[in-house]
Amino acid sequence: MNALRRIHIEGHVSAGFEAVREAFAENFSLRHELGGACCVYHRGKKVVDLWGGVRDKATGEPWQEDTMVLVYSTTKGLAAMTLAIAHSRGWLDYDERVCAYWPEFAQNGKESITVRQLLAHQAGLFAFDEQGNRSLVADLDRLAVVLARQKPTWEPGARQAYHAITLGYYESELLRRIDPQHRSLGQFFQDEIATPLGLDYYIRLPESIPNSRLATLTRPSLFAMLRGFGIGFLLTAFNRRSNITRALVGSMFSHDEQRIYARNFEIPSGGGVGTARAIAHAYSVFATGGRELQLSPETLQALAAPAIPSAHGFYDECMMGDGVQFSLGFMKHGPVWSFGSEGSFGFPGSGGSLGYADPKAGIGYAYVTNQMGTALTGDPRDLALRNALYSIIPRHHCD
Repeated sequence: MNALRRIHIEGHVSAGFEAVREAFAENFSLRHELGGACCVYHRGKKVVDLWGGVRDKATGEPWQEDTMVLVYSTTKGLAAMTLAIAHSRGWLDYDERVCAYWPEFAQNGKESITVRQLLAHQAGLFAFDEQGNRSLVADLDRLAVVLARQKPTWEPGARQAYHAITLGYYESELLRRIDPQHRSLGQFFQDEIATPLGLDYYIRLPESIPNSRLATLTRPSLFAMLRGFGIGFLLTAFNRRSNITRALVGSMFSHDEQRIYARNFEIPSGGGVGTARAIAHAYSVFATGGRELQLSPETLQALAAPAIPSAHGFYDECMMGDGVQFSLGFMKHGPVWSFGSEGSFGFPGSGGSLGYADPKAGIGYAYVTNQMGTALTGDPRDLALRNALYSIIPRHHCD
């Protein structure tokens, strides 16, 4: 009990949302939370903004209101927002071929790949044949050459395979080609989404952010991984030739021993650092008409539309499971990975974080943590928060 008393939960919830605060507190007492935050916007109003625990297990320093943390693949949803803006501005047609915007892409069997197929992880480009390193990733012109000559693993559109790291690089180069200013995805996000909305979220973390604002991640124990992932998935993950291992090459480039996270460096599929408040605010705009970012109704309708399967359905060749659905750079609410209500779109991150928009209920939601979990389809801490939320706002509530 003494240990529980030391855990300070701060922030606020609006009247009627107390159940979310209770679930957040129970994450520390019942579900092994270390430090984290949860934020919910409902119909454009912030109704939940909570944080607590410690940001650094080694020092015991508390998680503060402005503490930011690496959220791995939750970044993908924020990255996809940049292309949604490009779509709203008429720069991008999701059903056009990628090579219409990026001619060099039309090599080695990629001529017919559409933007929609690429963003749905159906392009067969989930790994690089040429081993990339930090210097290659940091040089966008060199990286573009490698991306353009990569050969698909199978016929584009035939299969789904989680493009865990590569997707963001392809998105960034595509955006550089269609943006009149030729900005990288991280710079575009900062200029066109983070700055206008006042978000503490970066896909390119600047030098100016002090280490004292960054939470350090604590990895799960081997026992926790065995219990959560299962021995079959772990054995595959440790096999260097497996699809998932190849897809994850470069995922650790976001870390920096001296500065916690890498600075002035972009991994658009997995290197985003920020607060739950920022993620929820961004998704809130997408859930409530998009006026603040001048999003078109057509773009928002496309994002809420059902995912289109590959020729072999939604079986994922990297994750070795059936039913996870991707569309236009986002993960979709579905039977295997359920979040929000019909039409919801967002993205989870390794370790337990999640951000999404639920247009039907007018919700922008985010949960972040520094105690990495091992659930593959919904962390118990996040599930507790969302169950509490939807006990207050039913999933069919859309009036």
